[in-house]
Amino acid sequence: MKGLLVCCLLGLGSGYAIGAEPPIASQKLVFKSEIIVEGLKNPWGMVALPDGRLLVTEREGRLRVIENGKLLADPVANVPEVWAKGQGGLLDIELHPKYAENGWIYLSFSDPKPEGSMTKIIRARLKGMELVDQEVVFQAPIEEYSTGGNHFGNRMEFDKDGFLFFSIGDRGDKTTPENNAQKLTNHKGKIHRIHDDGRIPSDNPFANQPGAAGSIWSLGNRNAQGLRFDKSTGLLWESEHGPKGGDELNIIRKGANYGWPVVTFGINYSGKQITDKTEAANMESPVLHWTPSIAVGGIDFYHGDKFPAWKGNLFATALAHQKLVRVEIDSSGREVSQELLLEKTGRIRDVRCLEDGFIYLVYDDPGKIVRLTPE
Repeated sequence: MKGLLVCCLLGLGSGYAIGAEPPIASQKLVFKSEIIVEGLKNPWGMVALPDGRLLVTEREGRLRVIENGKLLADPVANVPEVWAKGQGGLLDIELHPKYAENGWIYLSFSDPKPEGSMTKIIRARLKGMELVDQEVVFQAPIEEYSTGGNHFGNRMEFDKDGFLFFSIGDRGDKTTPENNAQKLTNHKGKIHRIHDDGRIPSDNPFANQPGAAGSIWSLGNRNAQGLRFDKSTGLLWESEHGPKGGDELNIIRKGANYGWPVVTFGINYSGKQITDKTEAANMESPVLHWTPSIAVGGIDFYHGDKFPAWKGNLFATALAHQKLVRVEIDSSGREVSQELLLEKTGRIRDVRCLEDGFIYLVYDDPGKIVRLTPE
């Protein structure tokens, strides 16, 4: 009854699904894949509001609303202008942990300037169909803006104490040891941690180091596309695009260096070797890597009650390889097994395991929202 009530509150009961594929047999259970809405243009991130509506970002710069299982025709007004070029645009969306009290919605996007673009984060409140009370939470110095269209990141995630973690890619910088991802003097190729209003926490690992960007939590992260806490362990996990090969799944630790581009399992897109090292002293090795690359997207952990056999599993999405990867992880944070699901069904950008116990997928192309339900 509780699960049914939550499902009804979300307005996404089975009667709202546009279409469902035949039941799919996986290793541990049988499930169904149901289309909730279609007709989106390169959706990127999604959150569920307490009143049951879903908010979905489209990379071109639109914030869309799904209400009672239907995509509203008009997008939300007063969304910031974005640099919708290459991999840039309107990116992730996240709610403040105390959203019910303060109404803050966080948006990340590639910020357009004459000098180029860089990842930026704002927060705002939704009033009707308009964003109001906008505040800048993170903005890099203009010297870090560039005209390249690659590697903006970005995923955002709050921890249990209300700190905001977020990723920024290396912006396609040169693959040499001098890559920006290895420099503490800039924000590129890093995972960051800030207060919910943008202030730098005094206990960040480099907050008191002269010349360092105080928001840095970890470095050497090429282009993180997934960032989620496992609520059962408190560990922060990250999925990261490699070059040609070498996509990574990492546990992000305070002050750690994840090696890009000093160490990698991938090579350049030209076929040229980047480095002969896949590990090095004082650099973290991934929990697992996908070589060849699957173009890994967002990740999430399942802790609901609709799929008991999947409890505690990590789900990772894949763009180029068009699949959902289910990863079993043991108590020490090591991979036990992987299972490939929904292969060749489209480019999957993100996965969200919502409070109703179901699993939701954000398809980049064809642009749609899909819900997984047990058979």
